[in-house]
Amino acid sequence: MRMKTYGALCILALTAAAAAAADKPLSIHPENPHYFLFRGNPAVLVTSGEHYGAVLNLDFDYVTYLDELKERKFNLTRTFSGTYREDPSAFGIVDNTLAPAPKRFLCPWARDGAKFDLKRYDKAYFARLKDFVAQAGKRGVVVELTLFCAIYDDKLWDLNPMKADNNVNGVGNNGRLDSYTGRDKELTGLQEALVRKIVAELKEYDNVYYEICNEPYFGGVTKEWNDRMAAVIADAEKDLPARHLIAQNISNGSTKVELPNPNVGILNFHYCAPPDAVALNYGLNRVIGFDETGFLKTADLPYRTQGWDFFLAGGAVYSNLDYSYSVVHPDGSAKVTTSPGGGGPELRKQLTVLKEFMDGLDFVRMRPDNAVVKDGTVTLRLSGDGTAVREAKATVRTLAEPGKAYVVYVKGGVRTELSLELPQGAYKAEWVNTKTGVVDKTEDFDQESGVRKLISPAYEEDIALRIRRGVR
Repeated sequence: MRMKTYGALCILALTAAAAAAADKPLSIHPENPHYFLFRGNPAVLVTSGEHYGAVLNLDFDYVTYLDELKERKFNLTRTFSGTYREDPSAFGIVDNTLAPAPKRFLCPWARDGAKFDLKRYDKAYFARLKDFVAQAGKRGVVVELTLFCAIYDDKLWDLNPMKADNNVNGVGNNGRLDSYTGRDKELTGLQEALVRKIVAELKEYDNVYYEICNEPYFGGVTKEWNDRMAAVIADAEKDLPARHLIAQNISNGSTKVELPNPNVGILNFHYCAPPDAVALNYGLNRVIGFDETGFLKTADLPYRTQGWDFFLAGGAVYSNLDYSYSVVHPDGSAKVTTSPGGGGPELRKQLTVLKEFMDGLDFVRMRPDNAVVKDGTVTLRLSGDGTAVREAKATVRTLAEPGKAYVVYVKGGVRTELSLELPQGAYKAEWVNTKTGVVDKTEDFDQESGVRKLISPAYEEDIALRIRRGVR
């Protein structure tokens, strides 16, 4: 009887712990700080999302957009707060959601005639922001709210509420390169006040985290200003039972973070291919995110393979910038033509395969471990007579829970032979098609300690291998 009572108490305790975790905002997983805990479950974040204008563009139907994310099983969207916007010609983006039509720009600061009052807030903006976050939450979608954005050129500065010509407060006289430095004390104070307002408005939502500034390495943004805004977020939430996570955009590509801000839990990188940023910063025990893709033309291949490469390197966020969303096509059905990146329904199907693959792993217990693969031969292509041509252009990445589970991702080639060192046991190996999610080849085997050679089926461009011990 006591054993039954003890078992029932354990179940109740676990249920209570899960319920408590479910009440907290997205957080760092307590057992592995490289991943998330969301609503009581381990999580990685995957999306193929619109160009960050869902809230600030009054013409964008974000409910239809969020329905598309849910349909694809994506759990992330990135949106800008409205302290920055673009004009329709910016960066060659066709039907840019971040470039609202005249008089359709919604800003957190209230309008005073043709200008903005940086000391007053727009109630309609905060109603839309909160509804967007709530609608996302109903669909299991986390919102990365980017508070500020580097102002890349004078043309964009001419549109910005923080330029003195555009506000009634007379701040922003020193130019765009001084807007995120702290030297303009009044402007900085108004920025801090806005951050506190946004944090207060969203304090009840569990599906939000804050990115301080998009691409601060452009446009004169200083480390001191960035650190100050992180401190403002932390101070604004100091009395909450659980704080929201803060993300910092570190660089384009990869770099090593020498002195991470203690308030920052997520290190974001843009265009992080190859995913060297993960290995460079893994020892910091932070979540590492691939926060924006693009500028590789319109084919699906680079964006699909970047996602697989990043997760198998040990990353936890993949946010593909998808140019097929527009005001006219909020479901992402627009054909991508000359925009500086890709997107569309087919790519999203392929990224759903990646999301489902990751969700099927006990990734919290896994670590990057490329040493598992002792030898690998990748046939990159076949010659005209059918003989193999081997070239050293493929990459192989591995996540492992030693002795229990291994996943290997091969980027490049048409056939692969891998030699893996495995402990004694019975295993199931499955070669997974990264475009369809279909298991193209399965092999059950009993392994003595040592090296096991596994041969893939024929494939195109990339393939994933999943090995589990004790599964038949």
